[in-house]
Amino acid sequence: MDISDLLVDAFGRIRDATHGAVDGAAPAVVTYRPDADANSIAWLAWHLTRIQDDHVAAVAGTEQRWIADGWAERFGLPFAPSATGYGHRSDEVGAVQTEGPLLLAYFDAVHEQTIGYLRGLGPADLDRIVDERWDPPVSLGVRLVSVVADNLEHSGQAAYVRGLAERSGVG
Repeated sequence: MDISDLLVDAFGRIRDATHGAVDGAAPAVVTYRPDADANSIAWLAWHLTRIQDDHVAAVAGTEQRWIADGWAERFGLPFAPSATGYGHRSDEVGAVQTEGPLLLAYFDAVHEQTIGYLRGLGPADLDRIVDERWDPPVSLGVRLVSVVADNLEHSGQAAYVRGLAERSGVG
């Protein structure tokens, strides 16, 4: 297995987990928050997609789908187009009121762009420094693993919230 295949597999697992958490969920389940400060599936899926979109577009030298394809306008969220959800307060989490099909359509557009980028990578690419703001500087390989870890964590949280909502009779 080459590095491109490995990364495509990892990001494919993110796709499967995200779709599993969102697909077919009633709108009330997607926006359910177990308590006033908890994240909803809507926010978690939006945030993990924004992180993948932002981070992969930056290393690939491409435009974010969020902006280039008009997703920011379609979602109509009260945030700057550059917002990814990092550092959001509880009220901002609650502002992400959207339905599963829109979340998954945006996710799939980002996933497609990510996979296209990953298919062209070779082993030497992973050592390229993509962020010098850190000590040590961040390589492409480290950045991609970071996105995988973040996305899998949040998709798992979304699946957990879905289980809580459905067991509670929401939706």
